[in-house]
Amino acid sequence: MSALLDVILPVFLLIGFGYAAARAGMFSESNVDGVMRYAQSFALPVLLFKSISALDLTQAYNPGLMLSFYAGAFAGFGFAFFGALLIFKRPLTDCVAIGFAGLFSNTLLLGLPITERAYGSAALAGNYAIISIHAPILYSFGILMMEWARSRGKVSNVPALLVQVSKGVIKQPLVIGILCGFVVNLSGLAVPNFAASAVEMMARSGIPAALFGLGGVLWRYRPEGDRATIAMVCASSLLIHPAIAYGLGHYGFGLDTASLRSATVTAAMAPGVNAYMFAHMYGVGKRVAASSVLIATALSIFTTWGWLHLLP
Repeated sequence: MSALLDVILPVFLLIGFGYAAARAGMFSESNVDGVMRYAQSFALPVLLFKSISALDLTQAYNPGLMLSFYAGAFAGFGFAFFGALLIFKRPLTDCVAIGFAGLFSNTLLLGLPITERAYGSAALAGNYAIISIHAPILYSFGILMMEWARSRGKVSNVPALLVQVSKGVIKQPLVIGILCGFVVNLSGLAVPNFAASAVEMMARSGIPAALFGLGGVLWRYRPEGDRATIAMVCASSLLIHPAIAYGLGHYGFGLDTASLRSATVTAAMAPGVNAYMFAHMYGVGKRVAASSVLIATALSIFTTWGWLHLLP
């Protein structure tokens, strides 16, 4: 019970505060968009820059950690994609969007604060390692799959498509923050104290602002229809992904305690708002993606509690 009260509920209370403020009309859609733009385009990239620049790369990038997490992620995509295709008979493009919702965990806004509250800031190295390649790999995969689905398996100019995908991914503020962090880390450059202090202040604001804004964003996504499909996505995200990450990490690769915690907790997070944004970008599977983000986020209060109890 202490894990629920002390670790999980504070994070979700902050989300609920933003949700309640938006529902009561005290926090308009333009306010929500402004807060999320600040968090996602400025504060969170600065947080990632700060963390990656100081990360011990030789310790953080454990192959077993990465394989455990990403094997579970792609298994989640496969489960949701083929379920939508073979069981629910959805169009191929819808299946990709639904699969993406089962693939893309909320590693940053949920996984990071919950891991920190549960195990302390010293336990976050594995989280940052996962986050550093999360968006580039999964967005690239999702876009390539969607373009394949839209062309029914006949992509005429693969090199041009790869260049287009790469440009789109590299322009994301979070990716820019990560790349800048790697530049400082690998070059050994020292950040001046006055700049480091400013970075520290801005980084601290990122997670609270993003969680409050996330509550406002979730208010827009009313659950509608497609209950069985939404349940499938929730199972993929909250159960299948972390189960594979835990199983591979614990029994397959024998991960140390910190790495196993990072892989499992991060994998156990609900789909991020990015899952809806991806569906919205292509205009397919939007209702399932939006409802899955909202419902899985609510359910993850309890499923995360279960995974925390399982971990050492």
